[in-house]
Amino acid sequence: MDAGPAGTAGPPAGVAALPARYQIVAACALALAAVVVCVHLGMLFLHVAPPNTLTERHGDAVDEWIYPEFEQNWKLFAPDPLQQNIAVQVRAEVSTADGGVRTTGWYDLSAEDGRAIDGDPLPSHTRQNQLRRAWDFYVATHDSRDRPVGLRGALAETYLRRIAVLRLERNGAAGPGGVVERVQFRSRTTSVPPPAWSDEKVSARPVHRVLPWWGVPAEETGESREAEGGAR
Repeated sequence: MDAGPAGTAGPPAGVAALPARYQIVAACALALAAVVVCVHLGMLFLHVAPPNTLTERHGDAVDEWIYPEFEQNWKLFAPDPLQQNIAVQVRAEVSTADGGVRTTGWYDLSAEDGRAIDGDPLPSHTRQNQLRRAWDFYVATHDSRDRPVGLRGALAETYLRRIAVLRLERNGAAGPGGVVERVQFRSRTTSVPPPAWSDEKVSARPVHRVLPWWGVPAEETGESREAEGGAR
């Protein structure tokens, strides 16, 4: 835009060029955005800060704001960051339509999730975290002999089992007319290779942790859900 005559101010630009009512709307929108940004930064600070009076009194509100989209942790910047890849796998014992029983092969659920989000600019939060968090929950509530520690152990088993049944049904593991009767999990842990310039030596041999077989209640199988839907 050409400048006006010497000694005169040019026409207003930006927000100032808008009518008065639109200037008010723009100012309110900017103020609201600034408030939201300040609240978000404050919630993030309280989430990662050590326990204090505010988090003790308003911890539930902070968690509701943060989870699940804005979860923060320090694993990447920890003094000893994670150095292992953990793949969670499952197989099933299936009763077939002809009255027989067969055991499926191992389904690598972690690999399925990895393929689902690979190259996706907006990956599913469920694909990224559901299985991983469920496995961490199980490990935290069970001892090395897979015995539950505390009351949350049974909840962790139920949650992990239901994830397995849903994934197996999605993969058609039971086959036509088949029903998943039992499921079994195992984890496959491998060390992350050190960088080429490092002299550190790590074992490339995977370590497996095999869980016991868990029976699947009838109400969790696809067959029972279909029968319930037909009855309705």
